[in-house]
Amino acid sequence: MGLVKRGMDLAASALGLAVLSPVIAYTAIRIKADDGGPVFYRAQRVGKDGEMFSMYKFRTMVVNADRIGGPSTAADDPRLTRMGHTIRRYKLDEIPQLINVLRGEMSLVGPRPQVKQYVDAYTPEERLLLSVKPGITDWASIRYRNEGEILKGSDDPERTYMEKIHPGKIRLGLEYVRRQSVWTDVKILAQTAKALFTEPAADA
Repeated sequence: MGLVKRGMDLAASALGLAVLSPVIAYTAIRIKADDGGPVFYRAQRVGKDGEMFSMYKFRTMVVNADRIGGPSTAADDPRLTRMGHTIRRYKLDEIPQLINVLRGEMSLVGPRPQVKQYVDAYTPEERLLLSVKPGITDWASIRYRNEGEILKGSDDPERTYMEKIHPGKIRLGLEYVRRQSVWTDVKILAQTAKALFTEPAADA
C-alpha cells in the first residue's frame, strides 16, 4: 500500500495546488489586507515516528495567538481575525497542507497531527497513531468537522476539547490505522468532499 498511497499523495497534492492556485492567491491577498500580518502560520506538530515538523496553514488568528491562548480554537475565539472566521468555515486554512503532503511530511488521509503536549500524554496503545503519516483528513475530521462550534461558549475550550473531542479523535484514528487501505482512503476523501458542502453535524 505504501507506494500506491505515496503515488496518490504526490499526484493529488500537485494537482490540487495547481487547480486551487487562484483560491490560494485570493485567500493570501485577503489575509494580508485584513491586518497586514503573515499569510501563513507554521504550526509545530508531531509526525510519523514522533518526528516534529512545521504544518502549513493559512493564518486565521492574530499574530502570536499561540502565546495568548491554547491550541484549541472555538468558533467564538477572540483571537480569530475577521477573515479567519470565513477561512475556517470553509476549511480553506487546510489547503497549504498540500505542501506538506508534497514534501512527504503528511498524507492526504491519516490521523490529524497533534501538538507535542497531547502526544506526550499518549498511552502505549495510542502511540500506534505515530506509525503512519498524519493526514489532512480522516474519519475524525469528518465526524468533528464542526469542532469550533462544539467548543463555542465554553469557559475552558481546552478542557472541553479533551472531554468531548479528543477521546473520539483518538478512537477513530486508531480505527483508521488498524484498517487502513487504499479503498478506505478513497472513501474518506469522498466523504470529506461531501461534508464540505453539507451542514456540520449538530451533535458532539
